[in-house]
Amino acid sequence: MQTPDVRLLQVFDEIYKTRSVSRAADNLGLGQPAVSIALAKLREHFADPLFVRIANAMEPTPLACELELEVRTTLGALERVFGHRSEFDPATAERTFCISMTDISQLVLLPRLWAHLRRTSPGVHINIVPLSADTPRMLESGTADLALGFMPQLEAGFYQQSLFRQRYVCVASADHPRVRDGLTLAQFEAEEHAVVTSSGTGHLILAQEIARLGIRHRIALRVPNYLGIAFVIEQTDMLVTIPERLAQVLEGRGRFRAFPVPFALPDYAVKQHWHERFHHDPGNRWLRSVLSELLSDTTRQADGR
Repeated sequence: MQTPDVRLLQVFDEIYKTRSVSRAADNLGLGQPAVSIALAKLREHFADPLFVRIANAMEPTPLACELELEVRTTLGALERVFGHRSEFDPATAERTFCISMTDISQLVLLPRLWAHLRRTSPGVHINIVPLSADTPRMLESGTADLALGFMPQLEAGFYQQSLFRQRYVCVASADHPRVRDGLTLAQFEAEEHAVVTSSGTGHLILAQEIARLGIRHRIALRVPNYLGIAFVIEQTDMLVTIPERLAQVLEGRGRFRAFPVPFALPDYAVKQHWHERFHHDPGNRWLRSVLSELLSDTTRQADGR
């Protein structure tokens, strides 16, 4: 039995990722007829259609789903063996990285990251996508290079590195009529609160701990992200409990006061995550080192998978 060559496996992988023959051709730098011919060879070899057009997408058959992990593993091994991207020079590289991150990280990190890249890596560009339930698949496929945030749900196949410990503080408007010089537990329970339900943060830790302690939490407003919360708090009497690094950014840009949370809350680790498929990629390694340098606590700790 003749074994399919590497180009056929690359065609299979790109069609699986993009669900499109034309986009696979663009990504591989091939003409669409060449990709169609390659797909025909794959179909003949496996005696299976592999991809079937449904609506406007090429959806994989059950056999294609079974093959995909093995195909990606094989391509990753071949890439390491033959030294693709064996070097990465940030000063001359022309490459776009995709980072999945929370809106907190966008506020805290992006200005510093962009300033660093413009000084050291003018040809490197960044795409930002939000953390979501789809982030693990994006990391696995290479659609996203890194994810930044609190993601305890990631399982085998992913690496992670702790960047810093995050703790919560309570933030109120500087003009709040009752919360002035400090925040007591009684005031926390009496005031109305806004809460942010963004994924990739320690939001669940906060909600679970407040419930466990039996503390009254008068939630008046729920919002899906942190980007608009500053305007809400600055112009109302509500309180919000947010990560300290975000509070530091807000205090420098508006009329806010930050107070210690008036009860014990655990902190949590903010980490960067990547898939084992790209663990040895020089560009990915460089980007991880940049984020570690910009964000890490003094004591750095690399965790295993």
